[in-house]
Amino acid sequence: MEKIKIAIADDNRELVELMTEFLDSQPNMEVVGVAYDGRECIGILEQTDADILLLDIIMPYLDGIAVLDVLRADERMSKIHVIMLSAFGQESIMSQAADYGASYFIMKPFETERLVMQINHIMKNGDQPAKNGMVTKDELITLRLKDIGVPPHLKGYMYLKAAVSIVVDEPSALGKVTKELYPKIALKFDTTPARVERSIRHAIEQVWVRSESVKHIASVFGYSEAHLQSKPSNSEFIAMIVDSLGANDAQ
Repeated sequence: MEKIKIAIADDNRELVELMTEFLDSQPNMEVVGVAYDGRECIGILEQTDADILLLDIIMPYLDGIAVLDVLRADERMSKIHVIMLSAFGQESIMSQAADYGASYFIMKPFETERLVMQINHIMKNGDQPAKNGMVTKDELITLRLKDIGVPPHLKGYMYLKAAVSIVVDEPSALGKVTKELYPKIALKFDTTPARVERSIRHAIEQVWVRSESVKHIASVFGYSEAHLQSKPSNSEFIAMIVDSLGANDAQ
């Protein structure tokens, strides 16, 4: 059986090594080249016959979007299926990447098993089903809350999800949590602003009581553990999630 040929372009060498080792262990896959910047990526693709490119958005010299622009202008390389890897979920970038030919987006951190599943899906079904499955804003927020470890059975989980969604669209709402944000969420869920505030606070407390959660959150948000030793306020926590989605770039 012919194996799926995969190229990887990401400036995180540790992640590249991890993905390479895992993908090479799959019976139907092989990594045919790795690159740590955009220029090197183009060179690798010119020298190999890759079926799939795992492409990071933020890289030196040429970023992921610039690489996509080069690929779509080349008759042979434009046929490569591209899976974008990103720690940020800004919808404008996702939309641009899709327009430039990206097949799918996977948010970091991700499970390697999910990556394998998506590669197999794309090779079996082609680009269109994957494009139809582009991650929505709501799904991005859900994934981030899951990454952080917010218990989904809590009311505060629903309120946090709504709060982040509102602030992504209306960044100014973060400065008016008491006057605008909480009342808007309360109206949506037929409750009171005070209950919204308390429920979000409770959800945050449930995350912060576990020391391993703080360590994981630090890695997700890119902060030091010392920075996160004290529990953030509701508005600070909402801002952290929004920042992690790359929403502030749209301000």
